[in-house]
Amino acid sequence: MSHTTPIIYNLFPTLAGPLPLWQAHAERAHEMGFNWLYVNPMHAPGFSGSLYAIKDYERLNPALAPGEAGASLDRLAPVFRAIRDLGMGVMVDLVVNHTAKDSPLIAEHPAWFRRDANGQVVSPSVIDPVDTEKVTVWGDLAEVDNAGSPDRDALWRHWEGLVLRLLEVGCTGFRCDAAYKVPAALWRCLVDTAEARRPEVVFVAETLGCRLEEIEALGEAGFGYLYNSSKWWDFVEPWCLEQHEQFRGLAPSIAFPESHDTARLAAETGGSEAVQRQRYAFALAFSAGAQITMGYEFGFRRPLHVVETRPEDWEAPLFDLRPFIRGANDLKRRHPLLAGEGVLRFHSTRAPDVTVIERWSDERGTHRGLILVNRNGSAPREVTLAGAAQPQGARLFRPCVDGATPTILPGAGRVRLAPAEVALIMEAL
Repeated sequence: MSHTTPIIYNLFPTLAGPLPLWQAHAERAHEMGFNWLYVNPMHAPGFSGSLYAIKDYERLNPALAPGEAGASLDRLAPVFRAIRDLGMGVMVDLVVNHTAKDSPLIAEHPAWFRRDANGQVVSPSVIDPVDTEKVTVWGDLAEVDNAGSPDRDALWRHWEGLVLRLLEVGCTGFRCDAAYKVPAALWRCLVDTAEARRPEVVFVAETLGCRLEEIEALGEAGFGYLYNSSKWWDFVEPWCLEQHEQFRGLAPSIAFPESHDTARLAAETGGSEAVQRQRYAFALAFSAGAQITMGYEFGFRRPLHVVETRPEDWEAPLFDLRPFIRGANDLKRRHPLLAGEGVLRFHSTRAPDVTVIERWSDERGTHRGLILVNRNGSAPREVTLAGAAQPQGARLFRPCVDGATPTILPGAGRVRLAPAEVALIMEAL
């Protein structure tokens, strides 16, 4: 099972439906060349019904096992085994910074939770950085006091037990929800516990929206990957490449064109198949790993909802990107330039609507190439690559059009890009 290049398919559990239906989704993901299946929380939720408001970590969400009241996590073992038998890793959310407000843990272990001056359990909140007067409070959640609890040792042992239980039913990776809100020492403890049982286990930090110093504070936690913010990049402003440079020394990252927390890309673009291809091809070229959300391959437009989404929300395909995704994933897996986080630099060009990025596989420039992006979603554009760091025997790869098949670079380095196309100039395989 190769996880050197994490190419992740997010199976959203309440869209997929009851457990027996998951295998067909996993097989589709495998056929497209994904080597990880990531599943959002499957545990029994609290009164709000939110997947991320976990009431009982040992019990399954009733929506996933209808007619089996109180089904335990053991029901996941054969499902996850079948997914691993396809050669895929199984990644699940690890939510340790809060529980549901009606979790029995609050009564059983009152010292594990943060309390206000009146002794009431605190709900987590977030301040809008643009308008500090705007505060969002998640009233269905209770904030765990992982840092300051007087019963910290027992609390941390509880989380270690959860990690071991999830490994027992077949998980091989964890997406660590709101990682920056949890002490790095606790993550280190959980990583060490998991690695002692399963050395190849992978921990991915969800750190979107936090400050550089908050991510740096997690540097010793042992995360294998972070998620990056390239989904929001316009291909022009410098912040995205600057962020890539700042973070690549901490851990390699995973890019995504949409997530379960965002609007669907196809809804944002009015259903542009060209941009759907562009954003996934760019995610593969930008960083070490890439991820899509279930339905991306079909242009789903309905946003996923942590409370309301059900199998009936499955949509009629707007288009079918499976052949494109399979070819692009194959190129990502096989080409040495696209392995790892890489070093990225803007390359100056006067071509209108075209962004050119130099990519090195490492600081030494062992493998070098170019990422070309046509920012115009409705018109072709042409760029001439004078003075760019083109590799010896360079070939033009057009994953949005040709999958992993290279073509000879046009004379004088003049490349014509289709609307919204991402192309790569790299050494031949």
